[in-house]
Amino acid sequence: MNYFAYSQQAPRSFHCNTIDEQATAQAELYNHLETQAEAVAPNQDPLTSRDRRIIGEIIEVQPESVRTIWIEGGITVWVQLVGGGRLPFDRNWFATRVAEVKATLPETPRERNERLSEELEEACTVFGLYHGEINWLSFSTKLFQDGHLVGFIGCNQEGWYARPRQYGLNRVAASAEQVIASLGVRATVAA
Repeated sequence: MNYFAYSQQAPRSFHCNTIDEQATAQAELYNHLETQAEAVAPNQDPLTSRDRRIIGEIIEVQPESVRTIWIEGGITVWVQLVGGGRLPFDRNWFATRVAEVKATLPETPRERNERLSEELEEACTVFGLYHGEINWLSFSTKLFQDGHLVGFIGCNQEGWYARPRQYGLNRVAASAEQVIASLGVRATVAA
């Protein structure tokens, strides 16, 4: 036996409001999703603060006013400014100027710490070590191997230094890898 369900159609005015309300709700949903996506995986800026300083020095603007750069056709470097303007430059001229400015631009403390941190991570990988929390002001930390304290390591104006105990003489070397080796730690051998 067949059963039929009858329903009354909505009035015509209901459909117009529903479409507007649906569009508004859809826009709110998209806005919410974008906000959530940004919170989970924020967009990373391809330019570092050092890049912006270099570009700002070349084109004589504040570094904060540089939004991005790109190369068009392998010939022209375009610099997009925050205010919406764009400036074109010859690629070869721009590359030459970047090299000149890089050579004269001093490293910021943050850039120094990032560089030292990368070098420390590479050296720890070579020796199978891990380090504790880094003191960023003095750039120093403790080194561990299999849960045991190996020594202390850091970098100052003299270069990389290490010592097996908290107090004592520093052993100084030109690289993190060399100073870790001075503690008597052997490089791990891949099996």
